[in-house]
Amino acid sequence: MDVIRNSGKRDVLTTLEGVNIKVRKGEVLGLLGPNGAGKSTLIKILCTLILPTEGNAYVNGYDVVKEGQKARESLGFITTDERSFYWRLSGRENLQFFATLHNLPQTIVKAKVEEILDVVHLKNRADEPFLNYSAGMKQRMAIARGLLNDPTVLFMDEPTRSLDPGAAKNLRDFIKEHIVGERGKTVFISTHQLDEAEQLCDRVAILDEGRIKAQGSPTELKESLSEGSTLCDVFSSYTDKAFLEESSSQAPFMLGRERRQGRGLGMKRKGY
Repeated sequence: MDVIRNSGKRDVLTTLEGVNIKVRKGEVLGLLGPNGAGKSTLIKILCTLILPTEGNAYVNGYDVVKEGQKARESLGFITTDERSFYWRLSGRENLQFFATLHNLPQTIVKAKVEEILDVVHLKNRADEPFLNYSAGMKQRMAIARGLLNDPTVLFMDEPTRSLDPGAAKNLRDFIKEHIVGERGKTVFISTHQLDEAEQLCDRVAILDEGRIKAQGSPTELKESLSEGSTLCDVFSSYTDKAFLEESSSQAPFMLGRERRQGRGLGMKRKGY
């Protein structure tokens, strides 16, 4: 109906343009950017949730468009969206349900769920309803769900959002020491926390207005500016924006619009 009502040329928002980035095996890459920069859209493309209108994207060597099923088998997607869990089911029942959606054989579902519960240290609370879990426990449940298919690559969209400082630090330590250090996973993480990016990430990419403005290790990026520069200085330098956008009195920035024909799935009227 939207196509019929708005046939012909119409204004669309190009959320991402000319993004070129490569993540090495076994590293943690942090994606930084202001609200509306395209971080969530990029992750959704790599997770095959939406399709790009142009260009190519690969996860574990698989084309996300032409080999979507194989790409999905190689990745885990961890989001802070608690609505995707069933609140009245227990943690164990939730994981058993999602394991079934991953087409894991029923003969191994129970053992796999118990293994993952042990990994995220929730075995002793697994039979409680999800609605009784704290914010930190819900985040660990999200990680548990992302590990069910034993993915090579984990995508995390602001995993420490809404967590208190202690819970956020525990989760960062868990990601760095266990997910990456012990299990050897590759992690692609978007975050608004500069200290998180500096402590957790091997490399950082700064995304602004749909484009990658800079990428490198936190140390390399800071050394590209004057001595004593912080990651906050780097962010401001490459985006011309203060990191805490809500402190600004100016109107929120808008991405440039261009007129195009067609209705590609990667073209959105509003950024994420």
